Amino acid sequence: MYVSGTGRSSRTTVFAPRMQALLHDHRGDDVFRLEADTVAVAGPERTDAILAARPAADVERPTFKPLQGRSIPRTEASTVMRAIGRDVRAALAKPTPTADLTGDWPHVGHVYLRDLILGADPYRLRVLMDRALELTPLLTWTVIAAGAALPGRRRPGAPVSAIAGLTAEARTYRDRRHAMGLYRRAAAPVCFTVSTLVAGALWLGSPFDDDTPNEHILYETMRLLPPSWSILRRSSPEYPAVDPRITATDDVLLLPLLTHRDPAIWADPDEFRPERWARLDPDEQPGYLPFGHVSERCWGRHMVMPMAGLLLDLLRADGLAVDPGQSTARVRLAGLLGVSEVRVTCR
Repeated sequence: MYVSGTGRSSRTTVFAPRMQALLHDHRGDDVFRLEADTVAVAGPERTDAILAARPAADVERPTFKPLQGRSIPRTEASTVMRAIGRDVRAALAKPTPTADLTGDWPHVGHVYLRDLILGADPYRLRVLMDRALELTPLLTWTVIAAGAALPGRRRPGAPVSAIAGLTAEARTYRDRRHAMGLYRRAAAPVCFTVSTLVAGALWLGSPFDDDTPNEHILYETMRLLPPSWSILRRSSPEYPAVDPRITATDDVLLLPLLTHRDPAIWADPDEFRPERWARLDPDEQPGYLPFGHVSERCWGRHMVMPMAGLLLDLLRADGLAVDPGQSTARVRLAGLLGVSEVRVTCR
């Protein structure tokens, strides 16, 4: 188990064994061999150099890697992100609906955001937001295949989201399946990421001091629980020039999980201290990569922060925090890093 101080009390955060081993054996390491064909990089300077060496290839982009063997051009990716961005802005502009946000997080927050942003969409699309689809890609594509079999024409004046409108433009079964896959790839991560981030913030620091800004809480949460705990780069001829320990055939696994807790960078690296961000700039801080490298920032950045702030405002206004009876939470080995099953109650 890995015990992480919260600043309020000591809650036990149990990391998956692989992450636990990395934290125990390699914290503070710069470059080390992880497997026969994979080198891990955690030092901030080497990390920066690797990410600056070349743009991410198609297969390295988490949201817009090839979909069922079909490449996603950057123009198409841009269209999709603009659509979900419009939907998020529209949701933020609405009167905030009241809801009971007690219960198990991140599930409660995910459902709230799904209904806020995409609540008017047809069921065959909203079902793609179900967290149960994370269990296996086969289940996801079974649901997509069934939904794509329907024509999916939008009724005139139907109040669907902008991203749902893109699926309505698809005319063939193949195109509808592709559009629904993109809907899942682009819309679901917004709700997943925001609800998981806020669940992590609650676990690490609630109840929060009244004068602590949401932004500082979120930046510190993403330091201790970076949304992407690892970033994979396939073998590339540029990397041996960055460090001779990397060969031309080595894949490179960058590890924000370690970089964000490196004692050479952070004072009291395991402590939840949002006040540190009063003097730090998240865009300039070495080794801080919650939204990727400066050369290629995550497109969802400007959606995640305001939506997470909205949820925190609601939780703080209602006096909600982690159930005092819960002392342990688990961090599973998954692409999106976060604590699971955080019980939230009224103080």
